Amino acid sequence: MSGLTVALAKGRLLDPSVGIFQALGYDLSEAASSRKLVIEDGTRRARFLFAKPMDVPIYVEYGAADVGIVGQDALYESGTNVYEPLVLNYGHCRLVVAGKAEYRDAEWKMLAGLRVATQYPRLAKQYFASRGLSAEIIQVYGSVELAPTVGLADLIVDVVDTGRTLKENGLIELAEILQSQAVLIVNRASHTLRAEAVRELMERVVNL
Repeated sequence: MSGLTVALAKGRLLDPSVGIFQALGYDLSEAASSRKLVIEDGTRRARFLFAKPMDVPIYVEYGAADVGIVGQDALYESGTNVYEPLVLNYGHCRLVVAGKAEYRDAEWKMLAGLRVATQYPRLAKQYFASRGLSAEIIQVYGSVELAPTVGLADLIVDVVDTGRTLKENGLIELAEILQSQAVLIVNRASHTLRAEAVRELMERVVNL
């Protein structure tokens, strides 16, 4: 993987993603002990960038990184034009519509003027529009579960793992939008111009 720049998503995917490259022999020991956003592995001439999940596809699309690891939820929300050649078997979660128990019955799909709070406005708009549902999408940047409690929104669209956070905030899952896991993505130019290095990396990851 000589000379490749890799963007890794911070948050829940970071530790297993770092673990992959450490298993491949790259020195990422600083990742756990510093706040550096760029780490160089001088021995193998690789560079690692650490970015918010929603930013990883952007860094890869525009060539700041050759490859990246990110969740499919963030990738599809970004709408970026990158290759997605390798699905990784970790970081499993689901993007769902959730709300208070009063919306349990399917009749909520018949209501007009619903307000939906989410960190995934693009995917939320696509979901409601594809089903002919009338909804106002409100973008928030954290604590999405708070929105129905304080009357900001009727529903939320958010990522869930176990569903515990929904339950603790008096919400229930109403519909699943998509299933997500970590994927390796590749810049389109790098896929051609650095094909050998990209292919070598993917083969080594698959063979771990």
